[in-house]
Amino acid sequence: MKRRKFLKQSFVAGSASLILPSLSFGASPKNDTMRLAQIGTGRMGLGDMKNAMAVGTKPSVNARVVAVCDVDSNRVEVGKQNVEKFYRERGESQVEVKSYSDYRDLLARDDIDGVIISTPERWHALIGIAAANAGKHIYLQKPLTYSIAEGQALINAVRANNIVLQTGSQQRSSVYFYQVCTIIRNNWLGKLEKIEVEVPTDKGKMFAEPSDAPANLDYDMWLGPAESTPYIEAGVHPDQDFTRPGWLQREEFCLGMITGWGSHMYDIAQWAMGTDHDSGPVEISAKGDFPDRGIFDVHVGYEGEALYANGVRMTSRNGSAGVRFLTENGWAYCSRGAFKCSDMELLRRRPTADEVSLYKSNNHMADFITSAREGSDPICPVEVGHRSNSICVLHHASMKLGGRNLKWDPQQEVVVGDQEATDVINVPMRSPWII
Repeated sequence: MKRRKFLKQSFVAGSASLILPSLSFGASPKNDTMRLAQIGTGRMGLGDMKNAMAVGTKPSVNARVVAVCDVDSNRVEVGKQNVEKFYRERGESQVEVKSYSDYRDLLARDDIDGVIISTPERWHALIGIAAANAGKHIYLQKPLTYSIAEGQALINAVRANNIVLQTGSQQRSSVYFYQVCTIIRNNWLGKLEKIEVEVPTDKGKMFAEPSDAPANLDYDMWLGPAESTPYIEAGVHPDQDFTRPGWLQREEFCLGMITGWGSHMYDIAQWAMGTDHDSGPVEISAKGDFPDRGIFDVHVGYEGEALYANGVRMTSRNGSAGVRFLTENGWAYCSRGAFKCSDMELLRRRPTADEVSLYKSNNHMADFITSAREGSDPICPVEVGHRSNSICVLHHASMKLGGRNLKWDPQQEVVVGDQEATDVINVPMRSPWII
């Protein structure tokens, strides 16, 4: 396979010299066709899996899904049927796909090159670390992990085992976000002064009673490292369909849309500033509205502010999913549906040889597969996913502490002089599911 022609690492902001990572990845996938397994076959998992199967048919990508895993036997069967249907529609009479209820059995297979992890986020770090230790390349849905300590442990496992991890922050593979970040990184509108982030929110309250878990769901395994709580279908996932699951609205499983959407938007802010690999804000504060009854207990409305060492201020509030950059000479805005700029000509401008050229990807899943095959970092490697998620977790911690201003040391990755906040950002894991 020919090496891709675009640059795979970003310049340091304001610098014309390219900083190349020191990488020593393990061998490329053992198989000519990269063999993938899908872990988590719910709403997001089916979408990720279908994407992988579709791009995998391209000769330049050459990958296929050969296994599926879920703790819900109904869902894993649906996943298996989707794989069989996809390849049979392409003329295959015999389709090889095996289903699993335990990810550890799947990871024990030597003939699987990579995994796509689309489980609830409490499982992300544990399965990701196990996959890295098994030598599997990883596509991991965002938010990367539930806590900052989990993210640090995942980075260590990925780098120690020399495997590729792509964070599922697919906005980086969109021209809208790429072009606006290029404009800001190159100071084409002058010095960056402020960033305004808008993130959607959940609505309403949920009221439901505990019941027995259905026979098709291994509920204790589904809980994993989360605190043991009674089964409530409305707060887990629908037993009979693939609509939006209730666990997204329960803090023991998810921190709310500050991580669900915030991880996407803060990722773009970080990318535009060049702080995405190893830095972040130095102060963060946020206030949130939390329901006072029902099982829905994540934040609803919220607003926050973060300050970077270079003086850039980033505000956050509920709204449509987008990021606006305000500079000394204008502004630029990007969302999943559009990109705009005070100087519209800049939306077509391309960097010169001595300007910053960001890594360009046209398909996030394909970028993961080709990066794994080549043994090089993808557009959103583990450190980048971790740094974006850390900003989300810190916003959430400030909300839980009544809007407290948190002093953050992005180099040491510690909250300065605040043990209570440190405890909030690093939630204990239930035995035996401990890193």
